[in-house]
Amino acid sequence: MANLETTYLGLKLKNPLVIASSGLTGSVEKIKELENAGAGAVVLKSIFEEQINNEVGYLLEKDQQNRDYPEAADYIKNYIRDNSVTTHLELLKKVKENVNIPVIASINCVSSDEWLTFAKDFEEAGADALELNVFYVPTDRYQKPGQVEQLYLDILNGVKKQVSIPVSVKIGVYFSNVVAMAEKLKAAGAKGVVMFNRFYEPDINLEKLELVSSEILSSPSDLRRSLRWTGLVSSEVAGLDIAASTGIHDADAVVKQLLAGAQVTQLCSTVYKNGTGVIARILGGIEEFMKKWNFKNLDDFRGRLSYKNIQYPMMYERSQFMKYFSNR
Repeated sequence: MANLETTYLGLKLKNPLVIASSGLTGSVEKIKELENAGAGAVVLKSIFEEQINNEVGYLLEKDQQNRDYPEAADYIKNYIRDNSVTTHLELLKKVKENVNIPVIASINCVSSDEWLTFAKDFEEAGADALELNVFYVPTDRYQKPGQVEQLYLDILNGVKKQVSIPVSVKIGVYFSNVVAMAEKLKAAGAKGVVMFNRFYEPDINLEKLELVSSEILSSPSDLRRSLRWTGLVSSEVAGLDIAASTGIHDADAVVKQLLAGAQVTQLCSTVYKNGTGVIARILGGIEEFMKKWNFKNLDDFRGRLSYKNIQYPMMYERSQFMKYFSNR
């Protein structure tokens, strides 16, 4: 029988399927269901700085007195923030009491450094590791790219000073040099990276002439966004665990990411679309693949088709469809 056990961030997992931070991991009942369905680990639903700030802004706008008195505004902000953190800490404690798989806490940072102080609270509440969900939209045309990258590193450095548990950073593809950024994160103390985050992206409704959200859930074709970088980063940045994310909907996608060098894969959209039963189907598909090729464990084929292990590494570097379009 195939052995699907693996490690991620120094944690032992029964298989490489990690449920990503989302509404799927927002309650004890849902997480217990995911564990029973076969998930190897879960990332707890994120605590969002932006959401807290929006709640504060709503209450301040709702009551004129709150806007007129700075003390009232500070009280409201602190109350909402503390209440939100307490709610997440209580959820984390209850989950740890009821499940046996690793539980990773997620902090969604925008820009504020006050989140660094929360990291210790999550560690004390029993989190096995932390995932920093950092994304900053640069809108200042005078801001240099290096300043944006430094923001990520500053947040990571601050968190590392607060906790001793492993820390990963969930990043987006919008860096001028993803491999270099991964190397910098490792040097700053990250045990792993999640590639890539799926952000809110705008669309335009032509019927109403208004800005709306684009498609929220991923599609299988989105796998291409991370497969190249999994193969490159796994080869070029040794000792950094990769959680491949986005577009992973079936066993084939998981296997491809493992072949490229991922340590684990994160699932989200496929569970929303197909229910928790898809977890067992994916695990079965991985086992079938391993049986076909006579692989006994994941390390027998992990990284087999990464950048450093294939005969023609230029396949990972190519950016143009020269052969395809030259024949048409």
